[in-house]
Amino acid sequence: MRVAIGVGGYARTDNSKMVDFVQKAEALGVDSCFSAEAWGGDSITSLAYLAALTSKIKLGTGIMQISARVPAMTAMTAVSMSVLSNNRFILGLGASGPQVVEGLHGVAYAGPLTRLKENVQIIRMACAGEKISIDGKYHKLPRPGGEGKALRLDIKPVHMPIYLATLGPRALEFTGAAADGWLGTSFSPDFADAHLAYIKTGAEKNGRSLDDIDLHAATSVTITEAVDEAIEASKMGVAFQMGAMGSAKTNFYNDAFCRAGFEDPAKEIQRLWKAGQREQAASVVPDDMVTKFQLIGTPAMIAERLQVYKNVGINCINARLAPENDGDRIELLEQFMDIAKKA
Repeated sequence: MRVAIGVGGYARTDNSKMVDFVQKAEALGVDSCFSAEAWGGDSITSLAYLAALTSKIKLGTGIMQISARVPAMTAMTAVSMSVLSNNRFILGLGASGPQVVEGLHGVAYAGPLTRLKENVQIIRMACAGEKISIDGKYHKLPRPGGEGKALRLDIKPVHMPIYLATLGPRALEFTGAAADGWLGTSFSPDFADAHLAYIKTGAEKNGRSLDDIDLHAATSVTITEAVDEAIEASKMGVAFQMGAMGSAKTNFYNDAFCRAGFEDPAKEIQRLWKAGQREQAASVVPDDMVTKFQLIGTPAMIAERLQVYKNVGINCINARLAPENDGDRIELLEQFMDIAKKA
């Protein structure tokens, strides 16, 4: 089983520690490093920095928000990163959510899937060295009525690996139809069809199969003998995801848990969180909403769960490592890599 790691919030951390962590991950054989982008640091600057200080590990955006940039600039940035990293760059894209898109970027969240499709279309054209011309619902290039003309990027054509972070059924189908990879979250291999059935449908409608898509699943990793305590400690994070990662109307993470059969607890947790009852929200998180979606337990338990992920087609685990102490985080990564290499 391949392993990926993530970096984020680097504007608030010691850069030397971030570099040390990624370099040690590279030495351990970690496949890729994805940078987060929410409402703090952007997703690309840290990767450009890391590209100069690493040589083998793949570097991906996890994710670039499509509403934060025009598609042509996304393509230009991606090509630049591909060149600077000696073709180690993965372009991870996602629509984000209305709170960030409308609250921070001032862009309407309407039609997120259509916007994502148009972004992918424009980026593919740009990276292939084609004239960029589209008459889309949200993107029209060249701009009608102006003096612009269809342009090609002044680049050597490159195949740009595009991975999509999608959660809704129609967006998952598009991932199967058009993406090189999937950056999955809120995923449990016990309820794989809540995500993968839609990706498979999209792939097959377009003459592809699930095997054509590099399937990543992000999950927290806790290796411990004190399993019950670790489960309890993880419940506040689940409650945050169910209640805070989106508005009361739009929460793709909550919806994904609902499709996996956890609708009643997911909605109750969200209700309590929105009412400001955070401790109570965490207290009603059932154990299965932790253990089925995270890697928690002894090394033997983790190895067994990795096999379940592998059996449903997951190619890479994006390991979210909890310890705040950098030394402990590296030690945990070493332990996890020992287990993953045998899976």
